[in-house]
Amino acid sequence: MGRTALIVIDMLNTYEHEDAEVLVGSVRKALPGVAMLLKRARDAGVPVVYVNDNFGSWRSHHGELLEAALAGCYGDLVRPVVPNAEDLFVVKVRHSVFYETPLAYLLGQLGVSRVVLCGQVTEQCVLYSALDAHIRHLDVVVALDAVAHIDAALADAALQMMERNMSAELLPSGEIPFGAVPAD
Repeated sequence: MGRTALIVIDMLNTYEHEDAEVLVGSVRKALPGVAMLLKRARDAGVPVVYVNDNFGSWRSHHGELLEAALAGCYGDLVRPVVPNAEDLFVVKVRHSVFYETPLAYLLGQLGVSRVVLCGQVTEQCVLYSALDAHIRHLDVVVALDAVAHIDAALADAALQMMERNMSAELLPSGEIPFGAVPAD
């Protein structure tokens, strides 16, 4: 039996980038779903892994990223999804949560065979992370109400690609099972 892990993508964000104003509205809509997933995963004893961009700050660590995000003008978007002491954290520098990060090794150590993806941005980091998870033979679930987008049409197309090309399950946060995954 394999385990499931919840992967929280780029939710510790200062929103000091070009598309921030467009993104913020979508993040507000996704926030309750992300918060629900965090509670459900933690209650089920499922590993929660935050994978977050370092925004070009090469000396940063998760504490600094969290502090900057909380202190930013949109700290209200970060407070409901702050990592707890048991959550794990991986810093990334590109779109995929796997690219040049230790995430694949970490998931292997945890015995994870299924990942639930939430966070931002659907048509960028979530899409590329789903593809990289699929390539690594991980089962992929995307929480439909817990992902945020910049471009709604591209996000819809990305979700379609994840479902069709990567066999990803697309489910609302409340319907995602967090039990063990039967081995193939």
